[in-house]
Amino acid sequence: MSSTTDPIIAQVRAEVEGLLGLVMGPASERQSAAGIELALFRRLLGLGSLLLRLFFETRGAVKPAGPVLSADGTELRYHDRRSIGYVSIFGKLRVWRHAFTASGQPVVCPLDAALSLPARCYSDVLREWATYGATDGAYRASQTVLERVLGLTVSVQAIETAVAEDAEDVAAFLTEPPSATPTPPGRLLVVQADGKGVPLVPAETGLPPGPREIRRKRGQPTGVKREAIVTAVYTIEPTPRRPADVLACLLPPEDAAAAPAERADRARPVGKELRATLDGKAAAVARLAARAGQYDGPHVEQRLALTDGADALQQVVRDALPDYPLVLDIIHALEHLWEAANGLLGERHPERTAWVRERLAQLLDGEALAVAANLRSLADGPALTPTTRALLARTAGYYERNAPHMRYDAYLQAGWPIGTGVVEGACRHLVKDRLEQAGMRWSRAGAQALLDLRAVRLNGQWDAYWRFHRYRQHARRYPNTPPDSLPVDLQILNAAA
Repeated sequence: MSSTTDPIIAQVRAEVEGLLGLVMGPASERQSAAGIELALFRRLLGLGSLLLRLFFETRGAVKPAGPVLSADGTELRYHDRRSIGYVSIFGKLRVWRHAFTASGQPVVCPLDAALSLPARCYSDVLREWATYGATDGAYRASQTVLERVLGLTVSVQAIETAVAEDAEDVAAFLTEPPSATPTPPGRLLVVQADGKGVPLVPAETGLPPGPREIRRKRGQPTGVKREAIVTAVYTIEPTPRRPADVLACLLPPEDAAAAPAERADRARPVGKELRATLDGKAAAVARLAARAGQYDGPHVEQRLALTDGADALQQVVRDALPDYPLVLDIIHALEHLWEAANGLLGERHPERTAWVRERLAQLLDGEALAVAANLRSLADGPALTPTTRALLARTAGYYERNAPHMRYDAYLQAGWPIGTGVVEGACRHLVKDRLEQAGMRWSRAGAQALLDLRAVRLNGQWDAYWRFHRYRQHARRYPNTPPDSLPVDLQILNAAA
């Protein structure tokens, strides 16, 4: 033992004795479960701080035996011991290290690389916890949790900076081969794409700064938002269905007992991976196509792409994935039917649902053009207003244009999915639930960093990503670290790289 560590060891032993006394001594007889639990946690944080300090003192006391070289190979001479601040989950510490330098060379502390110390004072563990919280709630909420649980005050700006830094490797991570899944991959390879607006700060919209609008007024321009393109890729087993069964699920009969129960053998997506980008449709779908290529293999028998009816998005998907049959999402097709019914009959008309059900049945039977022809004939009715005529004609044109992508009878017989529920849900969970909370406005870079990390979290890839990120972070900060000098956890990643 050294003179510097002896006092710390004595404090550790005293603290352990104090903990034993807390749970076994006379005072424990007056403690409630909640009281002792909280007291233990606070004392354990203090003990953790002592032990971490002991770790740093022990490692920092050892002077490197071999020559210490600069990045260009210059041998450095010993200079002194220097300390840096380190904010851990146990509190603030100082880390003392032996420093080496030479004329014209920066100071090098070999212990920094040996411990894989981060560039800033916040520990990797603390930063991960802060970032994880920020992917789910507001930065201030993450700050509050850290302060309440750990007793640490981390600024909102520090958390925001950590999010930006920790998202740096997501793009590279998502080019790695997909991880193996417990469930065998399905025979259908499915891609989906959709868009969701993200509110931006005025400086990035081109609009003059002014009071924040919680809700857009009638006629107010939509330029305060930028579209995030959300994509999904997964495999799934074909599940053949009858149009009548899908009709009953989409428009359940009034008799609830007659509604079909969910099939027990219904196939589930395997290896589902979500992503969202503010870089535009072409960039999003190009990445989606590249990722789909990594999901492809001998097990895949059929491929398909699901989108809504937006012309621009469909064209980009067709260009990037020409061998993927394009399927129009049935829910979007149904929404247009409801709009037509509301315009023609009114929202309170007793026959409105029956009118929609009849035409939805035709769509599911692959008769989109017949529905379009019916709508055009109805639009010629003399009693209709010009607005209703235009609505029916517009709906008919939507079905005519998308008819090649609405062969639902064939899709259902083949067992294909016909709804974009996966990516629709992602638009809500990935984008809206985090980035469209009341009053929020984002810089493009800040929004993208959160979208990247939130996607990793929702994909169930957080731990794998963080290991990948830590390894790449170390390689950037300490590029000349010999493999056998890496910390043990990073040596494992180096062997796998």
